Amino acid sequence: MIPKWPDRLTQAPSRALVMKNGIGLFQADTRRWTRRVAYYKNTLNLKLGTPAVRNVMDMNAFFGGFAAALASDPVWVMNVVPARKPLTLGVIYDRGLIGVYHDWCEPFSTYPRTYDFIHVAGIESLIKPPGSSKSSCNLVDLMVEMDRMLRPEGMVVIRDSPEVIDKVARITHAVRWTPTIHDKEPESHGREKILVATKTFWKLTSPSH
Repeated sequence: MIPKWPDRLTQAPSRALVMKNGIGLFQADTRRWTRRVAYYKNTLNLKLGTPAVRNVMDMNAFFGGFAAALASDPVWVMNVVPARKPLTLGVIYDRGLIGVYHDWCEPFSTYPRTYDFIHVAGIESLIKPPGSSKSSCNLVDLMVEMDRMLRPEGMVVIRDSPEVIDKVARITHAVRWTPTIHDKEPESHGREKILVATKTFWKLTSPSH
């Protein structure tokens, strides 16, 4: 039996057993994203839950831990489970959250400028088949798709290895985002950097005569 809201956000549903040690993974993921979202708000000063940020997307949602950590904020989060990742959408539904499966080598079905804030952990993994070192599509194309979905002055947060973040930072200039790179929260393990970028207005200049 699924617990009532809001207890269902933090209690591992039976469908978490879709993965080996799924209950333990669920609990660890919930704690991890509680810490990370607190770091985003308190240290990186990201204005989640303000009137300027209402529509949010998590492009690599897994169990929906990022969205669950924002449950007390007045935001709407679309959780996207990549088609190349474990099929965890049922767990997201059992938490009382919404989401979809999607292949990020294809366009996402939404109007342009739908989202105020886009979050993605492990961006390069979205376009690489499991166990492969080669991408199925292009990181530039993926970021152009992100730009299409993001409103002007909207924000993007990308977590990945320093090498991938360096590649992403170079592409941000081509799509006219303003990036800054930060260290991850001190208590997190592994090699990660966090890129925070703002989509700028494109200003048209008059042709010279």
